[in-house]
Amino acid sequence: MRTALVQVASPAAEPVVQRRERVAAMVAETAGADLVVLPELWMPGYFAFDAYPELAEPLHGDTVMAAREWARRLGCHLHMGSVLERTDDGRLHNTAVLIGPDGGILHTYRKMHVFGYQSREAELLSPGETTGTAATALGRIGTTTCYDLRFPELYRTLVDEGAETIVVCSAWPAVRRHHWRLFTATRAVEEQVVLIACNAVGEQAGGVRLGGHSRIVDPWGDVLVEAGDDEGITFCDVDTSVIQSARTEFPVLADRRLPAVHTPTRNEV
Repeated sequence: MRTALVQVASPAAEPVVQRRERVAAMVAETAGADLVVLPELWMPGYFAFDAYPELAEPLHGDTVMAAREWARRLGCHLHMGSVLERTDDGRLHNTAVLIGPDGGILHTYRKMHVFGYQSREAELLSPGETTGTAATALGRIGTTTCYDLRFPELYRTLVDEGAETIVVCSAWPAVRRHHWRLFTATRAVEEQVVLIACNAVGEQAGGVRLGGHSRIVDPWGDVLVEAGDDEGITFCDVDTSVIQSARTEFPVLADRRLPAVHTPTRNEV
């Protein structure tokens, strides 16, 4: 599975329409890749909180429709990162979208763990409430977004739903890059999946610098590729047979035991 990680910068001074055209040109350079992955909220810029109401779009708005056309032209699977979705009832979500080679939407995921530390995401956006995976020609894929990396139960749920590869789009700050490396490796090893994580780069609104270093980690914890600090495309050929071979040779998922539920006695209540 030839994979392209497209690290995108979202400078505050750049008009968003111009940004979409620039990213379209970057995606066009990934021709030949089976899976192309973009970061979290690259179109508005994650930290452009004041502009969220203005820049939110319906799921079939201009940005998603453009990305569907990119996937169709390239004949690839495109995880377009996440978009700022406005629903019919006026709520806003941070929604990741996976598109198939025919331009059809295969899967969407509304970020469940919205971020409140030095962030207005939890104030402005509604959390998602459901998970899911998509059966694709590349295997069964699950998706999460950025801060979700800190919640292992979400990843175990995706594995229980059949996920073999998990794609994570992010706008992870550079100041916590060591956590980025720790959690991406840990989630890959504990869930025995190929974890594909694409992060944003550059300085965004509020002077926050994003960490880059998009990476792919296999079920053994081996880092197959890791990008640098700059905007650009990083390619990696991933042998997905490593997922089943790891699960067969070291069957930790099969050895899983759930603790018995403790029922309090009358004296404990």
